[in-house]
Amino acid sequence: MLYLMRDACDLMLSPARMAAGVAKTAYQNPFSPLAYTPSSRAIVASCELFERGTRSYAKPSFGLPTSERVVWQRPFCRVIAFGEPSAKPKLLLVAPLSGHYATLLRGTVAAFLDTHQVFITDWADAKEVSLSAGRFDLDDYIDYCMALFEALGPDLHVMAVCQPSVPVLAAIARMEAEDHPLVPRSAVLVGGPIDTRRSPTAVNRLPQERKIGWFEQNCIHPVPWPHPGYGRRVYPGFLQLAGFISMNLDRHQTAHWDMFNHLVQGDGDSAAKHREFYDEYLAVMDLTAEYYLQTVERVFIEHQLPRGVMRHRSKPVDLTAIRRCALMAIEGEKDDITGIGQTRAALDLTTSLPAEKKAYHLQMGAGHYGIFNGSRFRAEIVPEIAAFIEAHVDTIEVLAGPDAHLGPMSIANAASLSNAEPAALHA
Repeated sequence: MLYLMRDACDLMLSPARMAAGVAKTAYQNPFSPLAYTPSSRAIVASCELFERGTRSYAKPSFGLPTSERVVWQRPFCRVIAFGEPSAKPKLLLVAPLSGHYATLLRGTVAAFLDTHQVFITDWADAKEVSLSAGRFDLDDYIDYCMALFEALGPDLHVMAVCQPSVPVLAAIARMEAEDHPLVPRSAVLVGGPIDTRRSPTAVNRLPQERKIGWFEQNCIHPVPWPHPGYGRRVYPGFLQLAGFISMNLDRHQTAHWDMFNHLVQGDGDSAAKHREFYDEYLAVMDLTAEYYLQTVERVFIEHQLPRGVMRHRSKPVDLTAIRRCALMAIEGEKDDITGIGQTRAALDLTTSLPAEKKAYHLQMGAGHYGIFNGSRFRAEIVPEIAAFIEAHVDTIEVLAGPDAHLGPMSIANAASLSNAEPAALHA
């Protein structure tokens, strides 16, 4: 009912948004006498803020100065490759499936374009996926990761930003346990909630206080008609956005008041930066209920991965099985979402991985967003990641004896993929 009410409210406000648009045009058109009244700029600013504050935001585009092509696709995710195939190291960015679109990592992609073949997971908005496509839960997420590593390997490096650190690490552990020849050469975990018992933040404490029943009762709603995913149970994007904003409400209020003043003062550059940021920030997507609830319960309440009790398709996720894929953990000093030590826990838990295959970087002065985007990221973190990847470009030794289980692909298949064009590897 809440989702339906929200959509109804959006429709009811459509005439008001149209009226605001007409008024804005009338008060800023140089051929209109209204544009020269003393209050014209204030009226234009008010109309723009009203329109922007009441509309839904569409999925943004990457808009990078390079070509894009889809090289892998399943109902809940597709992988976008930037530029043409080259001899540069392959880097798969696993974007968060936690509310915002993969375009939130636009700056992350741009930072690696000159030095790497860059791929990114472009997760689907659950309300756009028909019920006929089936479920998507945390086990499916891990399946997707393993399938991607197979399709883009064997010379693949992975970078998981925030939430996907857990399923990416779990997928690597499962492949390592089977001596899979296409395990990634290295994985960089950025601000990931591997063990949220360490330096817990407000985000980590909420699941402990509320428990899973509260989240199912208050956060899950069916998608209403006429969305393609009509009937699917989801955690709606608009609820997630409300949570994001409430964490820093004063900052967002100040930002919008500043934009109003910029518009009144005619500071178009500052207003344009505000629009660019909030066009991205306010564009959100729905998550499937089963994936969201499993993540809350298994990652944030039960801490299954660091406790060694996590299972995938009834098989144990054993981090001590990781012994070939190099790991790097990156954290931010001022991260208020993933506290210090939560990502580094991955290095402590992978006891079979040699020390020379582990690296850690604590970025001083950086918050959560700053460890994967922005000037400090480009200047200080990207060189660390690039050096780490460069140090682990050698072919991983395949630990396969006569009785070893190689998973769904043989060594011969692995060799044939080493020079394959990823566009031919559609699932």
